[in-house]
Amino acid sequence: MMQTFRTEGNYRSADRLSPAELRAAIASREILQSTALAFDTQRQLRFDLGGVKAVMPFGQCADGAESGTVRDIAVLTRVGRPTCFVIEGMKTGENGQPCYLLSRAEAQRMCKAEYLDTLQPGDILPCTVTHIEPFGAFCDVGCGISALLPIDCMSVSRISSTADRVSVGQQILCAIKNRDVQGRFVLTIRELLGTWEENAAGFTVGETVVGIVRSVEEYGTFVEIAPNLAGLAETCPDLHPGQAVSVYIKNILPDKMKIKLVIVNHSLGQSHRFDLRYFITEGHIDHWLYSTPESRKRIETDFAVAACNPV
Repeated sequence: MMQTFRTEGNYRSADRLSPAELRAAIASREILQSTALAFDTQRQLRFDLGGVKAVMPFGQCADGAESGTVRDIAVLTRVGRPTCFVIEGMKTGENGQPCYLLSRAEAQRMCKAEYLDTLQPGDILPCTVTHIEPFGAFCDVGCGISALLPIDCMSVSRISSTADRVSVGQQILCAIKNRDVQGRFVLTIRELLGTWEENAAGFTVGETVVGIVRSVEEYGTFVEIAPNLAGLAETCPDLHPGQAVSVYIKNILPDKMKIKLVIVNHSLGQSHRFDLRYFITEGHIDHWLYSTPESRKRIETDFAVAACNPV
């Protein structure tokens, strides 16, 4: 059976598999998962697989743990969370009882060699947001392997906070932008969220819609009405970024890539975050052009250049 690589939390659970099923998983090198129950004083994660104890020594908790590049905090925070692994075998544990030996590091090495290392800039892959920072979101791209989605790659519309776009635990689609100097993926999502034309097609002059204030300038207020689309309304000094408002669409100008708005309700009294709407969901992108044909302003991404000139 060909192995399918997924983000952590999306593998077959080993908790209720029979001894015969677990032996088959050992033989086939299938990646399974279970919830880590403890990180003990011997610096190993402990599990329970169908009533049988299982341990994951520190060096097997992540690729790089044996060489000292993985800190204890990265391992002990797995406690209480689904953790993927391959079963390396069995040993006789305390009181002569059998004990499974698990390796997350081997699952990650398999994921890298057979899946991630075959991908190129422009390839689209599923990810899970694991934690967020002011500069971006860290995402699981397979077996707990982390990649960065920078905040400026989350949309064409400017956002002030990573939490404006994604949340921890959210499953999203990303494209590979490039690799950093350490060979880790840098991700982008804005190219999947539609061009100016694709987003503007969902709106009509004369309707009133929900918007989110993104910035307040002397010459006007930028209000996002979709993750990759913002318009300009009048100056409103009492507004602040992240505030939800309702706006009347006064005009849509494809040649200038501008949408003119009038703020109707200055405060909806509740927070709002747009759901991600993907216009591309699989495959590969070589080149992406956000701009309209009539516009002199070009907003684009050339993934082919990144593929030919890796960092």
